[in-house]
Amino acid sequence: QVHLVESGGGLVQPGGSLRLSCAASGINFRLYSMKWYRQVPGQERELVATITGGGETDYADSVRGRFTISRNNVYNTVYLRLDSLKPEDTAVYYCSTGAYGRSFWGQGTQVTVSS
Repeated sequence: QVHLVESGGGLVQPGGSLRLSCAASGINFRLYSMKWYRQVPGQERELVATITGGGETDYADSVRGRFTISRNNVYNTVYLRLDSLKPEDTAVYYCSTGAYGRSFWGQGTQVTVSS
């Protein structure tokens, strides 16, 4: 059974930084692409960043240059470093992967950017 558990969210001032973590179990982690999404209440879930099993990365235009996705295949963990945070980055952040023909999601971690 696949489990994804996010952590690291919190309240931060504009311009600040956070690092989110997502610990995965139940899959051969190094083989799978991992994604970070975010969602604001009343809006659709937005794909923020992707990292392949080989370490290739891609970002939404809204976060490129400010967010960094990385992974540690020894600890089965994917990270999202959030820098130069803006109030519009406030959302629940989710990690996700596709395996066994379906998508799996964590429970999410809240990021609030406010002074």
